[in-house]
Amino acid sequence: MTATSLRITEPTQRRLRRLTLITSLPLVVLAAAVLLYADTHAWWHVIILAPGVVAALVAFERWTANDLARVALPCMLVTGAVWPLGVLLTGSPNAYWGFCSVGSLALREVRRRRALAVAGLIIYVAVVGTARLVVQQDDVRDALITYVLIPTALTTLVIVLTVLGERFYDIIRELEQTREREAELAVFRERIRFASDLHDIQGHTLHVVKLKIALAQKLLLRDAGRAEKELQETYALVSDTIAQTKELAYAQRRLNLSAELENAKNLFEAAGIRVRVTREAEVDTRASELLGQVLRETTTNILRHAQATRVQITLSESGISIVNDGVTGDTVPELRGLSALRQRVAADGGELTVEQANGQFLTAATFPPARVDATPAAAREERR
Repeated sequence: MTATSLRITEPTQRRLRRLTLITSLPLVVLAAAVLLYADTHAWWHVIILAPGVVAALVAFERWTANDLARVALPCMLVTGAVWPLGVLLTGSPNAYWGFCSVGSLALREVRRRRALAVAGLIIYVAVVGTARLVVQQDDVRDALITYVLIPTALTTLVIVLTVLGERFYDIIRELEQTREREAELAVFRERIRFASDLHDIQGHTLHVVKLKIALAQKLLLRDAGRAEKELQETYALVSDTIAQTKELAYAQRRLNLSAELENAKNLFEAAGIRVRVTREAEVDTRASELLGQVLRETTTNILRHAQATRVQITLSESGISIVNDGVTGDTVPELRGLSALRQRVAADGGELTVEQANGQFLTAATFPPARVDATPAAAREERR
């Protein structure tokens, strides 16, 4: 897995592992305490068995922090030594528990020949358990069941469950990567649309300018008055194109709210984000253009800066509000595009509100009733 994919999925992976730590660590500690108590028959047994328990708990905690590689080898050595000592000295049939736990978690760090590593863990548990026959020769059947069969079977089961659990994390990572790629693709499509708008503005203008200049050159000697008129029209056309380009660059070009709404829905759906649109009233065309700019800028911000799964867009008689989840951090980030729009909305007598609370981000543009003269309509919702 590349460094980029790890960076992309790190927040989700961290949340999942933190949840695992909170929900599983108390049970793991309880199980370790019960096994230690059951196998301890003398005070010195604690000295032999406790290091294996501690090493297993340290490995589990580091695994939930995605930092097992740093402690995997020391923990394996400690727990690997406790198991034969437990078999030969303390008669502890559960002393394999630490080695089984650390080994199953450490398999994640094995990049090559993982099947060989799995076989090595299982064989080590079985072979060490067989050593019990050296000190327990009177009941071979009980020794084989207690120290070989049960530990080997449980070790195999734990390894299988751990591998399945890691596969679950892999699936989550793959889904997160897919979502991020779709979001990047949506932003890329928006850039293509911007480039298309720019081409529409300048491509046609440059072609017309070329023709008019060529015509003015032909008319320069034959009809100077008309040549001058062509040059004046060319000058006006270039000036208008410069103004339109500036408006496009600063998101000030005339926009259609309905078109922007449909575009936002398509972008969110392409990024795997559920979007719900509620129309409470039709907005006046005078406000439609500015609200379309707010919607476009907010859509870009959500795709670039949030890890949203749901977006709610509400059109009311007084304006528009967009609410999304997937917000990280406790403070409102600096969004220059919205800052520029806030000034334009205020200049038109409206107000642009940006708020962040409880993991949600609200962007709302509202105008006084005198600014928006909308005909009331029955509220309707479009769900995706």
